[in-house]
Parts: sequence; structure tokens; C-alpha cells
Amino acid sequence: MPPAEQLLNAPEFTVSELSLSLKRTVEDAYGHVRVRGEISGFRGPHSSGHCYFALKDESAKIEAVIWKGVHGRMRFKPQEGLEVIATGKLTTYPGSSKYQIVIEALEPAGIGALMALMEERKKKLAAEGLFDEARKQLLPWLPEVIGVVTSPTGAVIRDILHRLEDRFPRRVLVWPVKVQGDGSAEQVAAAIRGFNALSEGGRIPRPDVLIVARGGGSLEDLWSFNEEIVVRAAADSMIPLISAVGHETDITLIDFVADKRAPTPTAAAEMAVPVRSDLFVEVANLARRTRACWQRGHENRRNELRAAARALPAAGDLLAIPRQRLDSAGASLPRCLKANTHAHFRRFTAASSKLTLRVLHGQISQADHRLTVCGERLGLSARSLLRQRRDRFAGLEVRLRASKLSNAQAQRNAIARQRERTHRLAERAGRALVTLLHRLDARVENSGKLLSALSYRSVLARGFALVRDEAGHPVHAAESIGPGTRVEIEFADGRVGATADADRPPPAAKRAPSQAKPAAETKPAPKRVVKPVDQGSLF
Repeated sequence: MPPAEQLLNAPEFTVSELSLSLKRTVEDAYGHVRVRGEISGFRGPHSSGHCYFALKDESAKIEAVIWKGVHGRMRFKPQEGLEVIATGKLTTYPGSSKYQIVIEALEPAGIGALMALMEERKKKLAAEGLFDEARKQLLPWLPEVIGVVTSPTGAVIRDILHRLEDRFPRRVLVWPVKVQGDGSAEQVAAAIRGFNALSEGGRIPRPDVLIVARGGGSLEDLWSFNEEIVVRAAADSMIPLISAVGHETDITLIDFVADKRAPTPTAAAEMAVPVRSDLFVEVANLARRTRACWQRGHENRRNELRAAARALPAAGDLLAIPRQRLDSAGASLPRCLKANTHAHFRRFTAASSKLTLRVLHGQISQADHRLTVCGERLGLSARSLLRQRRDRFAGLEVRLRASKLSNAQAQRNAIARQRERTHRLAERAGRALVTLLHRLDARVENSGKLLSALSYRSVLARGFALVRDEAGHPVHAAESIGPGTRVEIEFADGRVGATADADRPPPAAKRAPSQAKPAAETKPAPKRVVKPVDQGSLF
């Protein structure tokens, strides 16, 4: 029989059933696997946060996916062209009939891959200008506070403190961080930014220089200092930074962006501070040289003063000519005073000849003429101004009269509108008052009915009675009434007085002391509940 006829009785599968069966087969046959290959088609995380790409080698390719939560926890992030070893599980994607690997862990395939990734990252950061020498800052010559970013339990911090103690003791602030493993890069970057965030003069002093230090190790151990977050934090640091990661042969990306690279943490401490003993010797030498220079300068000034004193002429020679001029001026002074007096007399005579009565009368007549002219002009101006003001006031009077009539008419119209509105409001208020009174009457009537229904008097009307004691309190039990006690009984139609039966034995609470039970056997009497006078019992 042909193959098609042989499969006539074979069971039928839907596409979904077949896809689900293949999915179970692949997942059962291949659990967690490790795949080595090159990342291809990686364009960064999707908008949802998941990563989609492929792993390939010389002759095959497999689709790969990293979920958002797993990608956030990964130490090594996927990059295009990077050879990696992926750990995950195989599954199928029914939407496109293909199988894929869901990656749960990712690591570079050997040291060569790490070096290639490091070189690629170095080129990228260098292209952004983070390694330029122009960005680097000068280290302070003698810092007051030194910030150290390292592990507090390693030998690095002890080496740094010991070297600082030997050379020049300074205040050290240690920011404890992890220097290896997951989360170490984030902690180092946070420590650098934290030191830079400290304010000047705050409770915690701001360091003058930072030291990022770690001991030696393999490339994987030092990889945290090759992460972009650490390199960018070091580049953004406004505090001068010294990189002391690993040994002298170890190179990390933070070394290129740091303001100074130290081969070892001990060398970083030596770069941070000078040697105090050398400073003492240098200061002593400078003081000796300063004192010698001052002495030589003082001697030179003394010699110059002596030479200048020898070159100066005698005091008599200097004052001879001025003394001769003074004698000549004293001899000619009386003659000059007489000449000056005659000159002033001539000027006085010329001025007095001009001050005659004719000149004075002429000036007075001129002033009188000017005054007359000004008076006439002032009168003309006053009459003209008065005429202008009169015309202006007449115009204003006409406008005011017209405005007054218009305003009066507007006020009459407004008063009429307000009167009409007042009438309408009064009518509405009357209707509302009548409605409110009807509502209040209905509420009073309903409250009266409710009061009648809840009052104890309706119970008395059915044949019950309310017993009160002499104080007017309701009586609830017969034992609370003693013999001969005066009570009041209230019926529905009135109240009557009564006296309790005298033959009844007294209540237990009023027995003689000799007949009382022992204190240990006596039970406490129930508390008497006193109800208000205006409310009775319904039972």
C-alpha cells in the first residue's frame, strides 16, 4: 500500500498539540546545558527588558533569550561578537516553530574573550575622551583628609595606613566595598560618587584625594574595575583620584581614567603624601638660606647708605643759595607793598567814580519800566486764563448735568429691578417657610408617635404597674424592699402609695452580724443598676 494509505488510521494532531508535544520532548531530553558560541544579532535589551539574540559557531546557530530578571543579575552582560559560554535550558517557541535556549548564566569563553572585551571597551571609552590627559587633575601636595575605597578586611588598607603613618600621618576615611564578585562594581562606583557628594565643612569632611585600591589577582578577579560604571564614576570625580589596583603588571581600565596610577597600594600612599622628615630638613635649609639672604641684604643696604652719605654735599653748601634768595626778597618787600597799595587805590577810585546819583536814577527808571510792562502782561494773562477756566467750567457743568440725569435714570432702573427681585424673593421665602413648617409639623408628629410607641406608659396601659421607692427610683426585685418600706405604684391612670408587708423576713443584706456567713463563704452582692427616673422597665 502507498504510505499515504497506510497512515489513514493514524491519530490526528492539531498544530498546538504537536507543538506542545515537541516542547515536552525537547525539554525532557535536554535539561540544563552549557553551550559555547559567539553572540550574534544582539542589539541591546528589548523595550520589555528581555534580550533576544543568537549563538553561532562555524556551521550552526541557535536562538537565545535572557529574561529581564536574569539579565539584571548577570555579572557579564552580552555584547555583539563576544564568545561566551551560556548555561540554560532548551525549549521551543511554538509561535515560529523553532527551538531556543533560555540562558540563566553567561560567562566569557576564556581569558582571550575577556581581553577582547576589555580592548573593545577601552576603545569605546577612549573615543569618548575619558582617557585624555587634559581631564586629569593635579594631586594636592599635602592633603588634610584621604579617602580610601577598598575592602576593610584585606591587607591593602593596612599597608596604606602603615605607609601613611611612616611618611606623614593624615586623617583617613575608609569606604568599605566589595572588590570582587557580584555587585562589587556598583559598590565601588557608589563609593566614589559618595565621597564626591560630601559637602565642604560638613560633619563628615570631604577628602582632598581618593585612593581606589585592591590587591593583586587574576583578570577575572580584577574585572570589577574594568566595568563601565566604575570607569565613568572615576571620570566624573571632582576629587583627584589615584588608582592602585593589582600589582604593577596588572592593567585595568580605571588606571587610564584615574588622575594618577600607582603600581601598588603602598605606592599610592607614597604618592598621596610627602615624607615628613624630608620636609623638616627642607624647611630648615630654607630657613638657613633665608636668614643668610637677609643678612647679606642688610649689609648691602648699610654699605649703600654709607656711600650715599659720603657723596652728599654739606648742609651749608645746600642752604647758601636759598638763604641768598631770602635776603633779596626781604629787601624788596617794602617797595612791593607800596606799589600794591597804589594799584588797589587806583582800582577803588575808578569804581567809585561810576557810582553817581545819575546812574542810580537811570537804573531805577529802567527797573520801573520793566515792572510796569510785566504788570500789564500779568493782567492780560490773568484775564485770558480766567476766560479759559470759565469756558471750561461751563462745559463741565453741561456734561455734569447730563451725566447726573443719566445716572439718576440708571439708579431708578436699578432700584426698580431690585424691588422686583425683592418681591420675588419674598414670595419664594414665604412658600419655603410654609413648606418648612409643614415638614417640621410632620417631624414633630412622627416623633410623638415614636415616643408614644417607646414610652413605658403604653406598657402600663396593658395592665402592668411601675413600683418606685421613696427616692423615686424604679424597684426591680422584691428583696430590695424591706418591711414597712414606703413605695409608690404607678398605673396607667395615676399613682398610689403603699407600704411593704411587715411580716416578711428582712432581706439577706440586712441580717444581724451574728447570723452572717464567714467572709470566705459570702458571695458579693450583685451591683444595683440605677436607671434614670424618667425611664421605666418594660418587663
